[in-house]
Amino acid sequence: MRTLVHLSDLHFGRVDEALLAPLKARVEALQPHVVVVSGDLTQRARSAQFKAARAWLDTLPGPQIVVPGNHDIPLYNIAARFFTPLVKYRRHMTANLAPEYVDDEIAVLGMNTARSLTFKDGRVNREQVDRLRQRFNALPDGLTHVVVTHHPFDLPDNFDEDDLVDRAPMAMAAFSDCGVDLLLAGHLHSSHAGNSAHRYKIPGYAALVVQAGTATSTRKRGEENSFNAIRVEPGRLTVERYSWQPALASFELASSEVFCRQGDVWASTRPAAK
Repeated sequence: MRTLVHLSDLHFGRVDEALLAPLKARVEALQPHVVVVSGDLTQRARSAQFKAARAWLDTLPGPQIVVPGNHDIPLYNIAARFFTPLVKYRRHMTANLAPEYVDDEIAVLGMNTARSLTFKDGRVNREQVDRLRQRFNALPDGLTHVVVTHHPFDLPDNFDEDDLVDRAPMAMAAFSDCGVDLLLAGHLHSSHAGNSAHRYKIPGYAALVVQAGTATSTRKRGEENSFNAIRVEPGRLTVERYSWQPALASFELASSEVFCRQGDVWASTRPAAK
């Protein structure tokens, strides 16, 4: 079994400082094999914010798979936005915009969806998707395939379609070809877990799509700060959501749901609502 900790939308520059130590303690207690951070490390892509994010991430266990979000591209500095959009991210976080972690049970590949030409929306291109497909297809059989992006491929019911990553159908068709099992994203500051079958009608295929809330930002959008821990076993994924409990001053287990795979379809083991 492997344990992934999934953090997102840290937004250094607008964090609740009281959450940082308890979050670190909970992450350490979970003893993850890999820590995933699905974008928006900063609030306004400033050097001091990146430095603070980097310093805090350095206190967490490794290895870490980190991808940028739209907030990690400058908003008000127009020249930097269009000509050097991720230079500070590359300098302070990682120069690798397609990071990966592979062992004998899981393969976790990151993909950058942040773009200069959009202020909050994200996009993937065919070159990125083809590179990811080739990498997964080159790996040994039997690994659980995980993709990490900032912008989501699926949405909770109360969100607008515009929040989906652009060119998602093209990417999902490629994901079905290379057996992607799990898609991890952030961006919405809202927790969600479900499969892709309702939105993408791909015969015999449904990936598990997991959304993380904001771990540390003060912009909570109606949901307490939270993060996910995902237990990965062959044919079985357990998604645990840890939510901030102010009365306890700690992140506590708020929900747990088990998903199992039949063929290439992931589905919840929870009985469907009548």
